[in-house]
Amino acid sequence: MTENPRDHHVGMIVPSSNLTMETELPRMLRAREEVDPDDRFVFHAARARMQHVTPEQLRAMNAQAERAATELADARPAVVVTACLVAIMAQGPGYHCTAEESITAALRAEGAQAPVVSSAGALLDGIAALGVSRVAMITPYLEPLTRTVIEYLEAAGVEVVDSLSLEVPDNLAVARLDPADLREHRRQLDLSRAEALVLSACVQMPSLPSIQPVEDEVGIPVLSAATATTYRILQELGLRPRVPDAGRLLAL
Repeated sequence: MTENPRDHHVGMIVPSSNLTMETELPRMLRAREEVDPDDRFVFHAARARMQHVTPEQLRAMNAQAERAATELADARPAVVVTACLVAIMAQGPGYHCTAEESITAALRAEGAQAPVVSSAGALLDGIAALGVSRVAMITPYLEPLTRTVIEYLEAAGVEVVDSLSLEVPDNLAVARLDPADLREHRRQLDLSRAEALVLSACVQMPSLPSIQPVEDEVGIPVLSAATATTYRILQELGLRPRVPDAGRLLAL
C-alpha cells in the first residue's frame, strides 16, 4: 500500500428496507482494494422510506430522493448512487435520466459536485459495455413489475429473450433470498438466444457469490444491477472498472 492511499467517498441513496446494496457494493470495492491498494472506498448512505415493492411505495420513495441527496451533499461525496432500479423504471422509459438530473440539481444547490449514477441507468450502460443487445433476466418482482423492467429495457434497445419472476413483494424478504439458489433458477431460462444474463435485475436481491460461477457455467457474460452499478461508480471516479471474480463486465 502507498503511504497515502486515495479515499473515494461514495454516497448511496437506498430504500429504507435495503440490506444488500450496502453489502455487495462495499464487498466488490474492498476486493478491488486488495488488488489496487492505492485506492480506498468510504461509504455514506441516506435512506428513503420503502417497505413493499408496490407502485405506490416506489413513487413515494422517488419523491424523497432530493431530500436524501441534500443530506449526502454535506459529506461532499466523490460520486452519488441512487440504488433502487425498479423505483426508477416503474416511472416509464428513460426516467433514469430525469432522476439523475434532479439528484444532480439537489447536490449542486448544496455546493456538491459529485456525478450521479442510477442503478437503472447503470444496468443499461453495463449491457452496452458488454457489446450485447439480447439478455435473459431474473427478478425478485411480481410478474407485472418484471414486465415493467422488460419494457424499460426494450425501449432502450435491449431485447429480453426470457425472464423469471420470483414473485417476492416484501423488500426485506428479497434481501433474505439465498444467492446460491440463482444457480438453479437460471436453469429455468432459455439462454439459446441470450448474449448475456442479468442474474439479478434488483439491487436488493443478493447475487454476487453466484455471478462468476454462473458465468463460468453458461459461457456468456453474467451481470447484475449491483455489478453494473459498481462498474459505473469506478468509471465516474476515473478508475479502471475491474473487480476480481465479479463477472466479465468488471474484467473488461
